[in-house]
Amino acid sequence: MEKNGLPSKVASSGSSHKNQEVLMDHIQYNSKMFNRKNLAENEIVNKKGFLDWINVSGLTDASKIKKIGDIFDLHHLVLDDIVSVKQRPKIEEYDSYLFCILKMIYYKKQKLKMEQISIVLGKDYVISFQENEGDVFDDIRDRIKNEKNKIRKNGADYLMYSLMDSIIDNYFLVLETIGEKIEKIEDVLLIRPTPDTLSQIHSLKRSLIYLRKSVWPLREVINKILRDENKLIKKETKVYYRDLYDHTIQVIDTIESYRDMAAGMLDIYLSSLSNKMNEVMKVLTIIATIFIPLTFLAGVYGMNFKYMPELNNQYSYPVIWGIMILVAVIMVYYFRRKKWI
Repeated sequence: MEKNGLPSKVASSGSSHKNQEVLMDHIQYNSKMFNRKNLAENEIVNKKGFLDWINVSGLTDASKIKKIGDIFDLHHLVLDDIVSVKQRPKIEEYDSYLFCILKMIYYKKQKLKMEQISIVLGKDYVISFQENEGDVFDDIRDRIKNEKNKIRKNGADYLMYSLMDSIIDNYFLVLETIGEKIEKIEDVLLIRPTPDTLSQIHSLKRSLIYLRKSVWPLREVINKILRDENKLIKKETKVYYRDLYDHTIQVIDTIESYRDMAAGMLDIYLSSLSNKMNEVMKVLTIIATIFIPLTFLAGVYGMNFKYMPELNNQYSYPVIWGIMILVAVIMVYYFRRKKWI
């Protein structure tokens, strides 16, 4: 079944995006001219001699997404992937365009958030689709305004590289935040770990697994761009994608290092709890050991025998107290010499 020319699954998928309005930011430029405006899907015009970047925010209205797809002759499977935001990073090649999916990751209110970014690269246009308004592309918009910037003198393939580079650079900021969290947790582990510390470690491990699943496939995406010959990616631009590949490997290596550290912190937490328990048991054992001879003395003189000569002596009570205190002091001294306490 299809609805509005899209598979029914696609047409209904917008319900998961809280009915956010679909917004289109259109930037049109060449080496000498720059123009930016918000527009509707029926106002899209791909002028000759200009490069178009259309950034679509919000995926709730499948009919609008289909109209954009009709203008640029996008396959219905591409439109399906755009609005189905559970996709893994990938790249697909079509006759007149490339279709790429990445994950934009950022922190919001101390929680790790992930958003799917879909990019369509054509001969003289780039279309980016994102789930919500707000992204990591502000620096690119500022660079495009600058007539002397390199991005104004290169083609659509360089613009797609710039978008991917901004997304991957933001991974480093996310990893920096995670690194700071790891340092804080390590400090707590060394001083006084609590059940809340264990919760933080598990949350950290989930975030790292989340990151790894999003970044790992990206390596293959960029590797495919470098390996395959495609008329839309110029040979002189591939050097930038090679640098992008290196950054991706760095991100993956950092994630793997942090995962090892998180696993180590869990071991440290369990060891700290075990050591803490051992200290408690040690103190209780020492107290019990000190009281064993004292209990013995108290037990002997607590027996109700009639003929116990010490009971009739007027100094028996202070003497037995003195003996008990002396025994306790000697035992504490002995324990200290052995460095048990």
